[in-house]
Amino acid sequence: MPRRDLAPVGAPCWVELFTSDPDRSLPFYGELFGWTAESAGEEYGGYINIAKDGDLVAGAMRNDGQAGMPDAWSVYLATDDAKATAAAAVAHGGQVVVEAMEVMDLGSMAVVADAGQAVIGAWQPGRHKGFAVMAEPGTPAWFELHTRDYEASVQFYRDVFGWDTHTVSDAPQFRYTTLGQGEGQLAGIMDASTMLADGVPAHWSIYFDVEDGDATLTRATELGGSVIVPAMDTPYGRLAEVADPTGARFKIVQGP
Repeated sequence: MPRRDLAPVGAPCWVELFTSDPDRSLPFYGELFGWTAESAGEEYGGYINIAKDGDLVAGAMRNDGQAGMPDAWSVYLATDDAKATAAAAVAHGGQVVVEAMEVMDLGSMAVVADAGQAVIGAWQPGRHKGFAVMAEPGTPAWFELHTRDYEASVQFYRDVFGWDTHTVSDAPQFRYTTLGQGEGQLAGIMDASTMLADGVPAHWSIYFDVEDGDATLTRATELGGSVIVPAMDTPYGRLAEVADPTGARFKIVQGP
């Protein structure tokens, strides 16, 4: 996929790991994906920037337990006005989790819950533009919302983030909508009302590109992670789900 200088408005532009033990989790990803991690400095609250071959691909921050949230990966969508996006989220059936705020000269952020109660970040770029490379080994490749409230969620992303949505399937057993179409697809929304277990909230999933899915799963377990869903072949590639050593879940995709 070609490099990009700036994500289109509404498109995934950043991913972030919330981890209770950076000293365990970051070496795990370093060995698994070839990532390097560097603190942004105390002025940024100890935020950690993660790079692949010199390009920023993700961030990480410590989960000190005060938020009452488990370790997890999160997604940010690009916006040209974080404050307006937060207001629009409320107006269209969502709620604000973190009020819009400036992050020095890097940009502005907000975190909202969508109409189906999945948490999603909004990033208004300043000096920090998000990731410039994706769909290459060791980088984010796909972003997918699993929701119990499919129709309301699709409408929410249209209204709040300006998504140009396209229905991939509307069969009872598989309902799926994408941002963009064809080779321009950037993210998806899945009706997971019959798939999510009791107590599992609606959520966004991140897929990281890998060259060999089975070898990646083997290495992940060697490094202290665990396989949640074994590798399986699909029309979209060989997919699997993994948990890192502290339990944060992510998915991998080996291209078809």
